[in-house]
Amino acid sequence: MSNAPARLPCRLIADAPAEGAWNMAVDEALLESAAASGRCSLRFYQWRQPTLSLGYFQSHAVRASHHASRACPLVRRQTGGGAILHDRELTYSLFIPQSHPLAVDSTRLYVVVHEAIQAVLQAHRVSATICANPHKVAKGEEPFLCFQRRAIGDMLSGTAKICGSAQRRRHGAVLQHGSLLFAQSGCAPELPGILELCGQPLTPAAVITAVAHELAGRLGFDFQPGELETDEFEAATGLLSRKYANPTWTERR
Repeated sequence: MSNAPARLPCRLIADAPAEGAWNMAVDEALLESAAASGRCSLRFYQWRQPTLSLGYFQSHAVRASHHASRACPLVRRQTGGGAILHDRELTYSLFIPQSHPLAVDSTRLYVVVHEAIQAVLQAHRVSATICANPHKVAKGEEPFLCFQRRAIGDMLSGTAKICGSAQRRRHGAVLQHGSLLFAQSGCAPELPGILELCGQPLTPAAVITAVAHELAGRLGFDFQPGELETDEFEAATGLLSRKYANPTWTERR
């Protein structure tokens, strides 16, 4: 008889590309669901068209200063940090109820998830290191784009940032979501991706499978493929109309 601890069930959701406002609404609905049910979920998703997401605290007016993305749809995240141009990338979101040990230690959660992604990238011959000593920038002087900023735990290839994450704690659960930059976008040409930096053309399907496998071992999860439940879909639909697709939310700052 094995004495190994039972693995924690975790739903694995791999969504088709969607509009930015819907992606943000689903993330908040799943955060609320994790708090209410105590259930863990890991979601991967992409964006139907190049979309700029503002950090929670960023000024809406500042987006006009980034000329290459002016024509892109705009959304506002529920997490902080700089703006992200979502195009040739993969976004993940992890939802953990506060009863899980890693929900208490936010720094450790960053490290565990980024180390899992780092292992997958290195297996695909992508040079990836974890940023330990970022250059300090005075408050208010941070670059507009998240991928031009540096924070402890960011993933770098050489000096370029290829993956960053942010967290939101709410309603008894924690959401951590982040973006892995596959390739340069014409809407953010100043940001090279993994393709330009390392010459490796990654596919979302291969990365999703490999990252889920790595996280299963590191977090003790038993991943089961799933999708939104009816109540989660309804919650996301409500959040879409009253919040993420509403200019009042997007232009609130």
